Amino acid sequence: MSETTQTVLGFDFGTSRIGVAVGQSLTGTAAPLEPVAARDGIPDWQIFDQLIAEWQPTALVVGIPLNMDSTISDMARRARKFANRLKERSKLPCYLMDERLTSDEAKRISVSRGGSNNFKQNSVDGIAAQLILEDWLASETRIPSETRLEDLYGIGRN
Repeated sequence: MSETTQTVLGFDFGTSRIGVAVGQSLTGTAAPLEPVAARDGIPDWQIFDQLIAEWQPTALVVGIPLNMDSTISDMARRARKFANRLKERSKLPCYLMDERLTSDEAKRISVSRGGSNNFKQNSVDGIAAQLILEDWLASETRIPSETRLEDLYGIGRN
């Protein structure tokens, strides 16, 4: 990232909830925000318009849930589609970040903070978005959302 402090929004795509976090480049830290409800992966886009207007980010980051063997899951394709729609609506740069195991880590963090093991009631989506965004802020790699999933991390290559 450049020397200018940048605000970035991060997203953990899901079919019923989309985790959201806000971070900034100066410290490389992020904080979870309230998740956004979705219906079969389709959110109320006006909520994202409001988040972008409120936080005025310079970039957006969407976690891509690749399978552990680096193959492309249906959810990875849907998350990339979400990222591209977010980019089109916001006119901001949007990047992809490998998010394998962030939901598991978010659950461990939530339980360690005294949260419930009932993750349907106690959403960890914001924490997962926070982890995705902090990983992206710490990384030098910037993968634009329009990148073909098959070109990510050498997946699909023999």
